[in-house]
Amino acid sequence: MTEAILSLGGNLGDRESTLNSAIREIAKIEGVELVKISSFYESVAVTLAGEDESEPKFLNCAVEIETSLKPKKLLGELFEIENNHGRIRLQRWGARTLDIDIVVYGKEFIQTKSLQIPHPRAHQRGFVLIPWAEISTDAVLPGHGPVSKLAARFQSQVRVV
Repeated sequence: MTEAILSLGGNLGDRESTLNSAIREIAKIEGVELVKISSFYESVAVTLAGEDESEPKFLNCAVEIETSLKPKKLLGELFEIENNHGRIRLQRWGARTLDIDIVVYGKEFIQTKSLQIPHPRAHQRGFVLIPWAEISTDAVLPGHGPVSKLAARFQSQVRVV
């Protein structure tokens, strides 16, 4: 079994219900054991142009899982959950009902067209770091350092719901 951190978020529809439903679906994936769930955090939408106060706010959380699935298989299962919740991929970094990212998968480094682990922008995102630091106080983001230290820079950008 490999430990992985997933980041979940959405800014359309009933965000809290969607996140709770997605977490339940993740826990039902064969080969996945749900270990920890963070609180839910709200943040301003990040678009290609940067933070956008005019877009609906995102609700985010992090979950820690143990899995026997290989990263690409896990990603496929997560895409299916996104699709089941009405995820439409029309615009990069656009509004969405649900987004699930694999932030880290054990100590693996993966760089393919469809999958990059560790997530390449995790170190820049308070909505990823703060929930992750909550559930794993001693976590380290490979190449960037302690998650709790990285998260401290973003405390003013998210609020617990």
